[in-house]
Amino acid sequence: MHMGTLTSRRRFLSLTGSLAAGIAVPGIPASVLAAEMKEGKVKESGVNPVEDLVREHGVLGRVLLIYEEAISRIRGSKELPSEVVTDSAGIIRRFIEDYHEKLEEDEIFPRFQKAVKLRDLVSALLDQHQAGRRLTDSILKLSTPEVLPLPKAKQEQKDESAAMQQIYGGKPLLFRDDGTVRFKSKSPNAKAKDELVLAMQQFIHMYRPHAAREDTALFPAFRSIVSPREFDELGDKFEERETELFGKEGFERVVASVDEIEKKLGIHELSKFTPKV
Repeated sequence: MHMGTLTSRRRFLSLTGSLAAGIAVPGIPASVLAAEMKEGKVKESGVNPVEDLVREHGVLGRVLLIYEEAISRIRGSKELPSEVVTDSAGIIRRFIEDYHEKLEEDEIFPRFQKAVKLRDLVSALLDQHQAGRRLTDSILKLSTPEVLPLPKAKQEQKDESAAMQQIYGGKPLLFRDDGTVRFKSKSPNAKAKDELVLAMQQFIHMYRPHAAREDTALFPAFRSIVSPREFDELGDKFEERETELFGKEGFERVVASVDEIEKKLGIHELSKFTPKV
């Protein structure tokens, strides 16, 4: 356990104000709370597992913005380095699906099922986890240099004469300033490009409400089905798992990776999202 990590990033009071005031957490018998506090099993500080999960949703949300920018560029045939989509999908696979969602599936969802609470919601969330993994498989498969558009400057360099374009099945696109016709070849990867856009759109469409429902319904209810001691122990378990998979300061490393991708796309400045009114 890296205590420095806890102190620098996520160490804070784990007991709510109501508990500090002597009010029992809903769903946990007051006798259990009293016994645990008397035995010294309830820590005054620790890692909050819900805060962990919500912060990880922040990473997910930023990758969804990257996907939206990638979709816009693909549709507009603008420059989009192929590694932007591949690296973003890799973060989703390693950090969200293989870590964040695995924690939910191993530690959060079973406790709701055992407590017979929010079972329909948990079932829907599980189904969406599986659907999300299939979409990520498609995104990783399709985000190749052969599918994604080249920078416009390189596209111009690949233009050939109108006659050659006609021979190879090109279609008239527009007239150049010199009066000649520029032809655009039929892209053999147009279908793959459409499939990539659709996969990213479906991922965005599903995961925005998915994360919002967890943040506003599932996670707030989690405190009512576990004792403060168990809640605190799960925080330690989550932190240990994160360190095991991503090293010390693993969360910060992942966020730094997202920062770098955003910079490549020019969307790293938050002010860019402010409407000009």
